[in-house]
Amino acid sequence: MKHIISLIVFFYLLNSVGVCSQELTQTIRGRVIDADTQSPLPGATVILLKSKSPEGTTTDTNGTFQLNNVKVGRQDIQISFVGYETKTFRNLSLNSGKELVLDVELREKVSEIDEVVVKAYQKDQPKNAMAKVSARSFTIEETERYAGSWGDPSRMAQNYAGVVSAGDQRNDIIIRGNSPIGLLWRMEDVNIPNPNHFGALGATGGPVSILNNNVLTNSDFFTGAFPAEYGDALSGVFDLEMRNGNFRNHEFTGEIGFNGFELGAEGPFSDSSNASYLANYRYSTMDVMDKIGLNMGVGAIPEYQDLNFKINVPVTNGNLSMFGIGGLSHIVLGEDRDSSNYSYDTPQGFRTENGSDMGATGISYVYFFNRNLRLRNSLAVTGHRVSTTIDSVYENDEKRMFYHENNEQWKVGWYGKLVYKLNSRNRLDFGASIANYSIHYVDSSIENWTSSRGEYIKMLDVSKNNLLVTQVYSQWQHHFTNDLTLYTGLHFQYFNLNNSWALEPRTNIEWRFRSNQSISLGYGYHTQLQPFFLYFVETHLDNQNYIQTNKNLGFSKSNQIVLSYDYSFNPNLRMKLETYYQYQHDIPVEEKKSYFSLANYGASFHQNRMDSLVNEGLSKNYGVEFTLEKFFKDNYYFLLTASLFDSKYKPSAGGYRNTAFNGNYVVNLLGGYELDIGNQNVLALNVRLVNAGGKRYTPIDLAESAKENYTVFQTDKAYERQFDDYFRVDARLSLKINQKRITQEWALDITNVTDHNNIFSRSYDASADKIVRNYQQGFFPMMFYTINF
Repeated sequence: MKHIISLIVFFYLLNSVGVCSQELTQTIRGRVIDADTQSPLPGATVILLKSKSPEGTTTDTNGTFQLNNVKVGRQDIQISFVGYETKTFRNLSLNSGKELVLDVELREKVSEIDEVVVKAYQKDQPKNAMAKVSARSFTIEETERYAGSWGDPSRMAQNYAGVVSAGDQRNDIIIRGNSPIGLLWRMEDVNIPNPNHFGALGATGGPVSILNNNVLTNSDFFTGAFPAEYGDALSGVFDLEMRNGNFRNHEFTGEIGFNGFELGAEGPFSDSSNASYLANYRYSTMDVMDKIGLNMGVGAIPEYQDLNFKINVPVTNGNLSMFGIGGLSHIVLGEDRDSSNYSYDTPQGFRTENGSDMGATGISYVYFFNRNLRLRNSLAVTGHRVSTTIDSVYENDEKRMFYHENNEQWKVGWYGKLVYKLNSRNRLDFGASIANYSIHYVDSSIENWTSSRGEYIKMLDVSKNNLLVTQVYSQWQHHFTNDLTLYTGLHFQYFNLNNSWALEPRTNIEWRFRSNQSISLGYGYHTQLQPFFLYFVETHLDNQNYIQTNKNLGFSKSNQIVLSYDYSFNPNLRMKLETYYQYQHDIPVEEKKSYFSLANYGASFHQNRMDSLVNEGLSKNYGVEFTLEKFFKDNYYFLLTASLFDSKYKPSAGGYRNTAFNGNYVVNLLGGYELDIGNQNVLALNVRLVNAGGKRYTPIDLAESAKENYTVFQTDKAYERQFDDYFRVDARLSLKINQKRITQEWALDITNVTDHNNIFSRSYDASADKIVRNYQQGFFPMMFYTINF
């Protein structure tokens, strides 16, 4: 506690040096558009609510507005337009170092009524107009504010109902007991590969995110029964959008923290154009410290760097934009090869070198035929490469490689979307995408590698082009009244490798039976391709011959139904209840009797290359979720989420069993308070508490492990046992200092404040001939510094 008090005093003394006594102001600008057609709404009224005297403006012919000389701090803004629902943004954070830019989408009323009814606008409502169950939007401020999030959208989403973390070391997202590989990542309407450093092929998470919250804008997160435009996913969707750069002034960002050293810039290309650029580059903090000679006290230094950018160019009757995201990462474990180093459950003294690269870039053109009809075309190139080598030194200083992979996957894709707003009651969407994949997989290892002699075999050695995945969808939104709306659609996808296809109906209906209460019912049939490398796994035969036994795998399939009840006590406090049932079939399992199932994929870092798989597995998930959320007002906020669930799978050996992700329950409680300390500066404390059922695990066969000299599991008892409950408290203390045209923020993030020992896994220690526990993240403080100017 005394260290925290000293830190507060240090921040306050720092704040008192060179602070201007004059009132600080900043500019708020933005654009108001129709939520369905994305066309501008000229003449919309924009009012600053907290001003002493009424202040406001109207949008111009492009739907843009600007409010000058607005006092720095928390502000409320109301936007209204004749025939549209009024929207109010409350407690927006306005800083002196960066202008606040808003993208405002207004929804048209179905019919005008004599009585004026004011409906509460909830900031968590999804941006996607077709989503009404198991969906919410999130703000970038939340990724910065929530304790333990580290500016990572994935870690922030782990606070939402129905979501569980796979472990402290990674940000994989487990939704309602589903495997994390069931998640779809999308950016700027383009499906992208795993946006995380050190991400395994086929995975959706990793230790450090490549995503940068400084370039993102409000985005959507789905946990089930999502709209028809999303395909090739079973559990959820992260639909991310990048913001446009400031098209009036050049602005810059610098940051030092856990994620890295960071530099960002944005601004206009010229004074006479509304075109803008936005770019952000980041480099590993630990690698920088190591290179300048500081001892980081860890056995391996993660090296990584990433770049995010967006270019936006308004054109006649449309808009042209280009985006990019990419990251490079590399690490060496066990470089000194001493007996204390372990990697991938290989014997002691082994060295593991791992690297992964990810990139996605695309160009989009939106054309407005008229106010009610628009077409968006996007062309994107994405790629993902993973390389791993495990080797060691044996007799006579001979270096021997025991495992090696070098896998690459590239995609060129076209994405098209036509939106037609027939009238205030009806909207139709049509979309299609064609993705052409090129793959190169090399995956090999030593068989019987604990003996003095071993056979080096290739599990994968394939190159293939023109793997086509085609998706087509249509969806319809119909408002019976202002309070009763139907959303329905169809999604179709086809894979040319084995001519597999699927037709997926989706529908949900929302009834707002009170001005502050609603019920929604949603159903979705969802299908997903298998991780690409699984199709090409090669079964080893005699005489170095191979056959591909997984080539004809079909889609994994899921039926999902969700019932939701939403109650708003007032515009700043809401409660939500959801109950759901998921029945999944055609899950790949081994053809022989075993306990393996892709329903458990993602439970460990390494993805097994299993052969002889068939679509005969089943799984089912059901549960109830509770959310109570107070949005930021009166200097504080809180979020309470609780989930009770059960997750079972049926392997080829028969009988339903616990999945690897069946923790049974999770409770999150987080909140924060901001204290104005004068001169428009803010001291904030944010706290997060999570209590969840322990990880499921498979017992270890001690006798067999001793014989083989590495961990051997009792697979017939897969996930029967459970570790003690998971408990963690995180805290974040920050000070934001506003000065003329500069905003600085100092923050201290403390992970696992109580240093609680949460078990991550069990493994066999050959040197001690015993089973040891491996723990998750202990007490870990991190400093962050950010400057905007």
